[in-house]
Amino acid sequence: MSLQRLIAKAVASLPGGMIVKMSGGEPKTIEGRTLEPQLQLVAWNGRNAPPMSTLPAEAVQQGVKAQLALMADKLPGGVGVKEFTIPGPDANQIPVRLYTPASQDPRHPLMVYFHMGGGVIGDMDTCHAFCGMLAQGAQAPVLSVDYRLAPQHIFPAGLDDCFAAYKWGVENAAKYGAPAGKASVGGDSMGGNFSAIISQRMKREGGPVPALQLLIYPAIDISRHYPSKTAFANTFSLSQDTMDWFMQQYLPAGFDYTDLNVSPGQETDLTGLPPAVVVTAGHDPLVDEGDDYAERLKAAGVKVQHKRYDSLAHAFTAFTFISPGARAACTEIARMVHDMYAARK
Repeated sequence: MSLQRLIAKAVASLPGGMIVKMSGGEPKTIEGRTLEPQLQLVAWNGRNAPPMSTLPAEAVQQGVKAQLALMADKLPGGVGVKEFTIPGPDANQIPVRLYTPASQDPRHPLMVYFHMGGGVIGDMDTCHAFCGMLAQGAQAPVLSVDYRLAPQHIFPAGLDDCFAAYKWGVENAAKYGAPAGKASVGGDSMGGNFSAIISQRMKREGGPVPALQLLIYPAIDISRHYPSKTAFANTFSLSQDTMDWFMQQYLPAGFDYTDLNVSPGQETDLTGLPPAVVVTAGHDPLVDEGDDYAERLKAAGVKVQHKRYDSLAHAFTAFTFISPGARAACTEIARMVHDMYAARK
């Protein structure tokens, strides 16, 4: 373990009150929700960093990768990992990483998982520890997808990769001890956006509809300004400025933000969609749209497990090394997926 990681872990292990004193002196409370001290410290240490929107995309991609590596947790014991490529659109090969738990329930579907990052940043390492936790807790294989990123590959390249990976997962699930002919989808932030879009499109096209959709602090409707986008516009780890910059990189100029392939929240008919685990973070510009989508799914008759973690921030799945709240939440999310799978038997 590097010296930086050792120091970060030691500081994060201090009493919460001491950590708050080291990071501004007062708890960070918005809308009655107080940010976990460990995450407040991370935010405080990065308070002078230049906004992403002021930097070249390539510099942001490399910088975020290095920063998240310092916060990355270890893979849980007993989880196997295998890396390979699968066929993608445009004759390209999509890198993937398969996580298999030591104790696998053969009735639980394979999940195809898409990492966060606004379609611009992130990779399979971003969600490495969490995918291991998910495989272990859900007792099911997880296929993490390294889809193409903008601005090098603008919309719909990344989404097309995710569709191709989902269909490959459906066709090949049985090879990995999961039920044949089906797969789940899951992701955090933009990965949640992709998962919701795939679920809706598969329903419209007549299947195969995912066995379950796991939506973690998902981007659901970029065309609509929810109140949380004002209340949490400048919070750690996602700001309104960053979200705007992501879309400038991800979408062609003049693209219609109400298009269902970027804003699945614009869909009016949510009946017949797969069961959903919807998770939101209290300190997040996206919290309102995730909470709203969960309630709309319930109203449409979809089976939903929904939980908001008020003390956590956007991207918390990547901070399990230093955030006890994030670690506990990720363990609980994996259990929710497990329980939803078990209920389908």
